[in-house]
Amino acid sequence: MAKADLCVKCGLCLPHCPTYQETRNEADSPRGRIALMQGLASGLVNWTPALEAHLDGCLGCRSCERVCPAKVPYGELIDAGRALQAQAHGSRRLTRWLGPWLVSRQRRRLARLLLRAYQASGLQSLLTALGLLRAPRIGRWLSLAPTAQRLAAPGTFALPASGRSVQLFRGCVGEIADAETLECLRALLERCGVRVEEPDSQTCCGALHQHAGEADRACELGRQNLAAFAGDATIVYAASGCGATLKEYERVCAPGAGADGATFAQRVQDPHRLLLELWPEAPPLRPLHARIAVHLPCTQRNVTGGGEAITALLRKIPGATIEPLDLQHNCCGAAGTYFLSEPAMADRLLEHKLDALAALRPDYLVSSNIGCTLHLAAGLRRRGLNVPVLHPLALLARQWPNDR
Repeated sequence: MAKADLCVKCGLCLPHCPTYQETRNEADSPRGRIALMQGLASGLVNWTPALEAHLDGCLGCRSCERVCPAKVPYGELIDAGRALQAQAHGSRRLTRWLGPWLVSRQRRRLARLLLRAYQASGLQSLLTALGLLRAPRIGRWLSLAPTAQRLAAPGTFALPASGRSVQLFRGCVGEIADAETLECLRALLERCGVRVEEPDSQTCCGALHQHAGEADRACELGRQNLAAFAGDATIVYAASGCGATLKEYERVCAPGAGADGATFAQRVQDPHRLLLELWPEAPPLRPLHARIAVHLPCTQRNVTGGGEAITALLRKIPGATIEPLDLQHNCCGAAGTYFLSEPAMADRLLEHKLDALAALRPDYLVSSNIGCTLHLAAGLRRRGLNVPVLHPLALLARQWPNDR
């Protein structure tokens, strides 16, 4: 309540809230949602389906938090509000179903094998050719499955070993749907002379559980990762959503994390910033005469940072034209599992991005978060726009040079 009271309802956040911009409903704004949560916490407001819809409708993008002059910790507040919601009505069904698959390594491997079978069998291509991606409802779900793409292995050029080591956080959805990008990150770091370790006991970062109000489960996963990544080595990740969660374990696991959680947060580093620091002066990357559109996920813009490093790295590709995707201040609508649980608003927000891509006509679209990548790629497929969607690291690995 004390943190909620920091909000003076000034409204400076309104132009930065994607859902308020769409509905113009105060209950869909940050200050409106804070007022609703204050009412619930104090017992002055009762739970109703309409009230729950307004809280569920929040993307958790935290654009409001970034611009708030009073420094209201909105991300913490919406998580606490959803925890109250979960206590009153149980956790969200979608997270209850997804949770065991995300946490279990065996189930993640099974999910990846099933996805590969769907891609390699020709069934995905057949359904696409039949036009089912544009069918109501089922087409949306079919479009979300990523298409198979073999990423080119990095060239052979490598710097001498530097003696530096990092620990790689693999994540769960990325390990299922985009393991190739994780291998690209590993390869780039190793080419830059860094030794990469992967703790076996690491698990899901807990982001989806935290944002669904399952605070105890999120804290349990956080503690497991704190133990798995013990030490003082730098921790890197591929998905910005995971990075944002790792950086906030002190808050998620309070009161038990203490100083260890704070130290852990300081060790978590954006991979693009690290690679920019390590990047060799020569030889140059392989040329690529292409227009590359950069989509910055909300977690990167508002929590982890590193967007400037992505642009700086991509500008090292000779011949490439780098352009930010329009409407950078707006969320694409992915927002963890939001694009699954709130498809109408998610697709409404996605349309703005697709319109910008249709006008820009880039050769590639890059995004550093797996949820954004899946959501954007699905929208492009449904529109019939042929724009490959890659992680920036995957594109950089593809252009890495050979020894001279």
